Amino acid sequence: MSEKQQYQSKSQLKAQYHLKKTIVMVGMMGAGKTAVGRALAQRLGVPFLDSDAEIEAAASRTVPEIFERDGEPFFRTKETQVIARLLDTERGVLSTGGGAFLAQENRDIISERGVSVWLNADLDLLWQRVRHKDTRPLLRTPDPRATLAEIYAARVPLYALADVTVKSLPDLSIDEMVNRVIATMITERPDILEKLDA
Repeated sequence: MSEKQQYQSKSQLKAQYHLKKTIVMVGMMGAGKTAVGRALAQRLGVPFLDSDAEIEAAASRTVPEIFERDGEPFFRTKETQVIARLLDTERGVLSTGGGAFLAQENRDIISERGVSVWLNADLDLLWQRVRHKDTRPLLRTPDPRATLAEIYAARVPLYALADVTVKSLPDLSIDEMVNRVIATMITERPDILEKLDA
């Protein structure tokens, strides 16, 4: 297949769906918001946005550095500003940090201007994914597994308020998770994601 044919087939794939509002990926650290979000954006032919990456670019610091230097309240204020700006300026798929959806203000902004999708992964799967990474400021504790369990227990009731829930399973590939998100959106929120006739 020539490069031109490959591009045409990709364009045809992207044209199968019409996204009317930004899909906002929410959930725990390690749930797959960035990996699944990026692949979903590619499948839908829309931009992929990442609120943590935007905050880091604006501050010229990593999220752990911002937490350490300025504290979590400062970071959360910036996070709300960035999410509002991204929802106002571009329609696409937005991945948010694990704590973003906990704030009522963020939930309201996301609900008004987009649609929230909770990638619901269980505690064991999350631990498998995050235990070897040192980029999670909230897990820099003497017992990170116990800390993760505490965060999980506190956050799950709030994530459950999301517009759409998609269960994350350990044996599913990123593409399979994207298929699940699209299928769920088309079934539950056809007002946001519409499948176009081929």
